[in-house]
Amino acid sequence: MRNIVLVGFMGTGKTAVGKRLAERLKMPMIDTDDIIVEDSGMDIPDIFARYGEAHFRDLESAAVCKASNLENYVISTGGGVVLRESNLDMLKRNGVAFCLTATPEEIWRRVGSETHRPLLQAPNPLGKIEQMLIERRPFYAHADHQIPTTRLSIKAVTDKIVEIFQRNLHSG
Repeated sequence: MRNIVLVGFMGTGKTAVGKRLAERLKMPMIDTDDIIVEDSGMDIPDIFARYGEAHFRDLESAAVCKASNLENYVISTGGGVVLRESNLDMLKRNGVAFCLTATPEEIWRRVGSETHRPLLQAPNPLGKIEQMLIERRPFYAHADHQIPTTRLSIKAVTDKIVEIFQRNLHSG
């Protein structure tokens, strides 16, 4: 059995869909952000504030290394995990990577009121989301499958992933 790996921008549904997938497929779920918090003993906004994004990305790569060695897990990742090609390569060695996508407006609608998103502490958060999506699009394109979530329920996204994952398992 292989891992199901969820990548995508913040607010695209990785955590919610991951929990539903884990429940439905009776697989444990792990979030690379949780590994970072546990291993560092710090919240992510604190890591960004104290040490900067580069240090956070180093911790993230270490968390990905741990997660990629697991088997039969649903692995949810942080939105920027794809910025280092080696992270996605590691995760895809033993997993099928699904990139969840959504429009900038939908992402803002979903996460706009959250205060724990260090990258959105900007004068024009919607503009920041649009800019980051453009920058990250080529990295997200390396996932095995793209799943648009803007107009879909968590259940519908989960159903789509289960169908593709099970088809992949049976085809080799």
